[in-house]
Amino acid sequence: MIVAQRKPFAEIEAMLAPYKKVLIAGCGTCVAVCLTGGEKEVGLLAAELSIASQIKGRFLTLEEATVERQCDREFLSELKEPVGRTEAVLSLACGAGIQFLAEMYDHLPVLPGVDTTFIGVNEAVGFWTERCRACHECVLDQTGGICPKTMCAKGLLNGPCGGTVHGQCEVDQEKPCAWTQIYQRLEKTGRLDLMRRTLEPGRHDRQTTPAYQTHAAYKRRFDAHA
Repeated sequence: MIVAQRKPFAEIEAMLAPYKKVLIAGCGTCVAVCLTGGEKEVGLLAAELSIASQIKGRFLTLEEATVERQCDREFLSELKEPVGRTEAVLSLACGAGIQFLAEMYDHLPVLPGVDTTFIGVNEAVGFWTERCRACHECVLDQTGGICPKTMCAKGLLNGPCGGTVHGQCEVDQEKPCAWTQIYQRLEKTGRLDLMRRTLEPGRHDRQTTPAYQTHAAYKRRFDAHA
């Protein structure tokens, strides 16, 4: 089970400032269960953004869509039409879902509307690839929808390192360099200026183990026992 919490509203507004048409994409599985990114939460955020834009005299067209899972290409294909009508996508899925969505629709910005806080377990036989470290501080809006903390072998927030050769990782030459991929994605979406920014070091005090999180509506019931 993946748990997430919505980013501060001011941060979301700042991310969306360059765009006039935005698709808010929800996920009907984990983030819906933790009351963060399901269909209901998509609607609430859309209403907040609409009201805020009207108050500030800003033109903003919002479209809403929620799929069963953003970490599954079969369901992401359902977003093809609304994606074709927008300038940017604000995803309320976990960090893994956001990256998968950005990979499938890599011609436009896919921005994180949530911070993934921790990942539980799903006991089943199969194969998975890691995409998200649940760091509480999602920077996918600045790295082209590719997580440097997870996809870079060194976890570099400001890369690339000096060891990448022909776009391959120094640590494992069978794997592509994450920062080469970030550069290419930002170039493709016309946001190479983001490479000039310096990302601040992560806050390790937010990554306590074992983790717990209480939804704001249930704090009085559970926090005293946490």
